[in-house]
Amino acid sequence: MIKVLLIGLWVCIATIGGVYVSAQMSKAPVATEAEAAVVTTIVRGNPVSLPVINNGAVQGYFLGRISLSVDSMKSKHVQLPMEVVLTDQLFSLLMGEKMIDLKSVGTFDPEAFRTKIKDGINAKLGDTVVANVLIEQLDYMSKETIDTNTARRGSNPIPAQKIVEGVKVEAPAAAPSH
Repeated sequence: MIKVLLIGLWVCIATIGGVYVSAQMSKAPVATEAEAAVVTTIVRGNPVSLPVINNGAVQGYFLGRISLSVDSMKSKHVQLPMEVVLTDQLFSLLMGEKMIDLKSVGTFDPEAFRTKIKDGINAKLGDTVVANVLIEQLDYMSKETIDTNTARRGSNPIPAQKIVEGVKVEAPAAAPSH
């Protein structure tokens, strides 16, 4: 009789122990502060028209719209509007470094362009505020094309040369007011 009672007690303890261990193992690991998910916000860039200057004369214009995915908490501490910082970085890359060779647009690397924008802005801000760069539009329109389109007065215009086929970025939803 005692033997059956001890076996029953042993089975109960083993069952409770197994349930306890499986419950402990199924819990999600607690993330440290560094591993916590970063909440990002989309900062929609303004449309920009940047002149391409060669030998002291305007050759054409880059037409672009680039948006940023930024860390919501870190972006609150940025003094300048993110659109201004983005436009400054675009001027540096497209006019200063001349990342795009207009004679061979097919060799343009959009990923390297995105990385340069992200790294450049983060370096200027001294923190990793920008998480991702989204290219909505990046085109080139030569001065001759602009002159031809002006002469046509809106009739059958010549489109700009696509450098990157962009993605449409929607403006962030307005936060509900309380």
